[in-house]
Amino acid sequence: MTSATMGYEFFARTDPGRVRANNEDAVAIDPQAQLALLADGMGGYNAGEVASGMATTFIRTELARWLGEAGAHLKAFDLRRAIEICVGNANQAILGAAEANPQYAGMGTTLVVGVFQGRRLVLGHIGDSRCYRLRAGLLEQITRDHSWLQEQVDAGLITAQQAALSSSRNLVTRALGVEDDVLIEVNEFKVEPQDLYLMCSDGLSEMVSHEELTTLASAALPLEDKARRLIDAANANGGRDNISVVLVQAGAPESKRSFMSRLMRTA
Repeated sequence: MTSATMGYEFFARTDPGRVRANNEDAVAIDPQAQLALLADGMGGYNAGEVASGMATTFIRTELARWLGEAGAHLKAFDLRRAIEICVGNANQAILGAAEANPQYAGMGTTLVVGVFQGRRLVLGHIGDSRCYRLRAGLLEQITRDHSWLQEQVDAGLITAQQAALSSSRNLVTRALGVEDDVLIEVNEFKVEPQDLYLMCSDGLSEMVSHEELTTLASAALPLEDKARRLIDAANANGGRDNISVVLVQAGAPESKRSFMSRLMRTA
């Protein structure tokens, strides 16, 4: 078993879309900590913007500090627990802000947070914002929506096709900043060289088909261009919601890159 680390490239972009005047999504990346976050806020009077901004800023700061202190050789259990603690603290901060400011009452946010460490991804999520993985040309959703519709699909009461056409798509069953206790789902995935990870708000996933997402994500383009084309596609299809994209590209393991570099230098 090699201890080679994986190199990662990060890019994030958010767009208000074509209908809404303000953007209640928020994205954050920390390439040094190999950390990526995305949040889709909800609530009137721009309160959703406050909730998503607080979530991404707070968790990025606290989790990056913890990762820096813990070093590279930490256990998956400890990392999961750190994510849960940081998310719980952010939840309390959002609840406190809503209590102190009546105009923010009822605000909340979805969340996707990913920590890339070596050849593993520890991924947490709350709500219906998603993370996809593109591997060998196959795009797979690796989060499961915390939504009323997903529960109906899981129970066999409706089909996925019926869910896609439902007017109840925005009813989430979990959100950050809504209740005293928040339950974040955390899973671990093995990362393969050349994997591409796509985090997005429902402003992308509801406006662009899975087939079109696969085509756009598979394009041989820099991450910045891929993100722009994904957002452009959502806007071209109506842009009814804010659109956010975080892309994380896994490269070759560091030891393999170093070996190839030595070969090139001696050639």
